[in-house]
Amino acid sequence: MNASTGRKVMYSFLTASFLFITSVMGALGADELTASGAASDIVELRRQLSEQQRQLAEQQKQIQELRLLIQEQGRLIGAATSAAAPASAGTGVLGVIAGLTPMIPAAAPAAAPAAALPQAQKKGEGPEVSPLQFRIGSAYITPLGFMDFTSVWRSTAPGSGIGTNFGNIPYGNTSQGRLTELRLSAQNSRIGSRVDAMVKGAKVTAYWESDFLGFVPSNAAVSSNSDTFRMRVYWVDVRKGKFEFLGGQSWSMITPGREGISPLPADLFYTQNIDVNYQAGLTWSRDPQFRFVYHPSESVAMGISLEAAEQYIGGSAGGSQIIIHSALTAAYANQLNNGLTQLTVPNLHPDIVAKIAFDPKLPNGHALHFEIGGTARTFKVYNPLNNLQFSTTGGGGQVNLNYELFKGFRAVTNNYWSAGGGRWIFGQAPDLIVRSDGSLSAVHSGSTVSGFEFTRKNTLLYGYYGGVYVGRNTTTDSADGRLVGYGSPDSPGGQNRTIQQGTFGFAQTFWKDATFGALSLMGQYSYLVRNAWAVASVQPKNAKENILFLNLRYALPGSAPALK
Repeated sequence: MNASTGRKVMYSFLTASFLFITSVMGALGADELTASGAASDIVELRRQLSEQQRQLAEQQKQIQELRLLIQEQGRLIGAATSAAAPASAGTGVLGVIAGLTPMIPAAAPAAAPAAALPQAQKKGEGPEVSPLQFRIGSAYITPLGFMDFTSVWRSTAPGSGIGTNFGNIPYGNTSQGRLTELRLSAQNSRIGSRVDAMVKGAKVTAYWESDFLGFVPSNAAVSSNSDTFRMRVYWVDVRKGKFEFLGGQSWSMITPGREGISPLPADLFYTQNIDVNYQAGLTWSRDPQFRFVYHPSESVAMGISLEAAEQYIGGSAGGSQIIIHSALTAAYANQLNNGLTQLTVPNLHPDIVAKIAFDPKLPNGHALHFEIGGTARTFKVYNPLNNLQFSTTGGGGQVNLNYELFKGFRAVTNNYWSAGGGRWIFGQAPDLIVRSDGSLSAVHSGSTVSGFEFTRKNTLLYGYYGGVYVGRNTTTDSADGRLVGYGSPDSPGGQNRTIQQGTFGFAQTFWKDATFGALSLMGQYSYLVRNAWAVASVQPKNAKENILFLNLRYALPGSAPALK
């Protein structure tokens, strides 16, 4: 019975009931029902009839909304089916749980008002089980997360946990360089959620993701292994028509993309590596920011982002610090971040990151993603010894390409060069040095991550070369006449000239299910070598390290989209 027929039957029933009750009331006479009582009952019946009519109108409205929802659901399923083409530069990692990067969840179709609508019944296949999700009001909430059990073996013992310390692997003539290291950890496990809703014609997406790689207590590995919970990303994105705004902590716009300009992890390139520090040469950051993106067409996106700035002189993620003029060391201690300074460094304005991305539809059906971008920065300090302020500008540019050469095989290359942009290379290079008068000079640095990714059914294979170059920039210390800064002939062995890493890996998904999630096994081998600008006579000319990762991952249903 449809809604119209049901409404006619209800009206007929109520009318007949009303006439019957009226006739009975008339037959009872004055002895059984007073005139005033009859009138009161009639009024009450009329009120009930009016209420029934109102309820029927509301039900009719709900039925119409349900019809629209079913129509939109069918359109989304059609879009998802079209998107499930062979793996490509834009979508190869999207939904590839075998991708095994910390990428969750798969991106929704661009036009979808809500990314997590219940799946429709497939023709001839019975009901399809929906991924784990629930709805509050008009918002769809998808829990995200996975459990990782990670093992890592290294041919040296840098003591950096499951994240590789690229810039400070030990030399072979030290005790750490002569010993091997084995670590077991569940730190890379994740929890989070994604919320999708339509608000006054705008698509609103909120995203939260956390892991257990925060500050580790000194006795953590003795008994309790109490790894610290930390925030990775936490942002809200609003898109209406061609305009998009984001605020919160997200992956920097300087992080290479796989498709468009998007904050969703599945749309970003930060390799398929198991290593939680990814690959030497990768430009990335997760920082507070406000970004604006304009979409002039489906294949072009242009964005600008204002991101948290930091005047950086090395000391983080294994990168070596610069040497400052002896008389200025104390004066500049809280003006420049050396990897240990916490929230005391002054910054003139946010770093400005701009990018334009192209995702053209090629005649052969293969996906192509190409993007160019850049950063603009300003550094400023005050020298109390001569009562002068000094400032300088810096920045960098990038050119990135992700192209599907043939079905399932993608070639990737991401390239970056800067003067004063070393912080963006995972902190492997300082931004600047300090001259003897207290003025600033930008350090040149550059990096690349290039390689391939191949996906076939439930298997992923990948290989990358990552390289970092840090330029020499020195000045004379007027106190003793020696060269200071970065890369002087007598500089410490940690001031690297180059860092290079070759990586090969695989990922095999054993099973995946919309109800139970997915189970995958991953492996990664890397060979890492670093060359300093100067080494002591007793040291080898470079430091080398072999790294082997093995990882077992169980992902929640919402975090385990279908393989391509």
